[in-house]
Amino acid sequence: MRTPSGVRLRSLTKRYGEVGAVEDLSLEMAPGELVSLLGPSGCGKTTTLRLVAGFLPPDAGEIWVGDRCLSSPAAVVPPERRRMAMIFQSYALWPHMTVARNVAYGLRFKSELSRGDREGRVREILRVVQLTGFESRYPGELSGGQQQRVAVARALVVEPEILLLDEPLSNLDANLREEMRFEIRRLHETFGITTLYVTHDQAEAMVISDRVAVLDGGQLVQIGTPEDLFQRPRSRFVAEFIGKTNLIEGTVEHPDTIARGSLRLRVAADDLKPGARVAVSIRPHDIQLASVPPPPPRARLAANVLRGRVRHAAYLGTAVDYQVQLDDADVIVRVTAPVLPRLRVDEVVTVTIDRSACVPVADDHR
Repeated sequence: MRTPSGVRLRSLTKRYGEVGAVEDLSLEMAPGELVSLLGPSGCGKTTTLRLVAGFLPPDAGEIWVGDRCLSSPAAVVPPERRRMAMIFQSYALWPHMTVARNVAYGLRFKSELSRGDREGRVREILRVVQLTGFESRYPGELSGGQQQRVAVARALVVEPEILLLDEPLSNLDANLREEMRFEIRRLHETFGITTLYVTHDQAEAMVISDRVAVLDGGQLVQIGTPEDLFQRPRSRFVAEFIGKTNLIEGTVEHPDTIARGSLRLRVAADDLKPGARVAVSIRPHDIQLASVPPPPPRARLAANVLRGRVRHAAYLGTAVDYQVQLDDADVIVRVTAPVLPRLRVDEVVTVTIDRSACVPVADDHR
């Protein structure tokens, strides 16, 4: 395999008329890193991938791989000269070719390889993707997961410097998609190719990625490890897009405390501006419930200890989601290993939230 190279996107911009598909996007990928572009439909992630692949010219900015500038408004290196391989959402397998011929297709351009070398590479890569014995089958005789493995093998066999994937698992059913997430991560750890992966599936990005770049409206709004994004979102958009969260709005009472009616929340910050309006992100599993009734309504509770009433309970098998009313705000509380009997609807409860779980977020990333 080639030595991996880093990728740098410098102030990348692509517009269609008045519509900005990608706006001043800068991103650096370390050699051998797997970065996912994550966001809703229309956020610019596929356009960014197509710019990196060389299918589109940028209106502004540059794309560098190692010490080579591959794209700028002045010149674009064509896709076939970028040392990249791409895996498409549709797999794009040749239906009239066997698995072995599909995988070997890209090797026909490598004149330095003998026929025996090409056949040896195909056998080895099919072994790695666990398709030994399928060489003579046709794509129509394979399952969706097997077809995906063929597409991955075809991309890897040419030993690309950069690997690009455009929502490769979106056509698979839920169980197979979950299985293939781990398979793609295993292959990345095996080959160590610098990889840019496009998806709208948060769980997929969390499982396979070294870092995740969240896009919205053509802009990069936050990049970090899956844990960083989940535990420390910087905006409402990221907090709501990465997993399920509760957002409680209030007014800053002290630099580390917000108030909403009778509620007091100490948050994971100590530099908030008193009087400012702030939204606080709290993950459902970070909230503790107690069936012991709280003090009387007139009693002032300590910060992060709240009165609540169970409005609804949803049994999920491995967890129970409770909708709990707190004054004029509702929160979802996920209990994964309840030590108490199931709480009843309308039951009065005490809600406790650790300060570290209360993350203040910006109303807007723009």
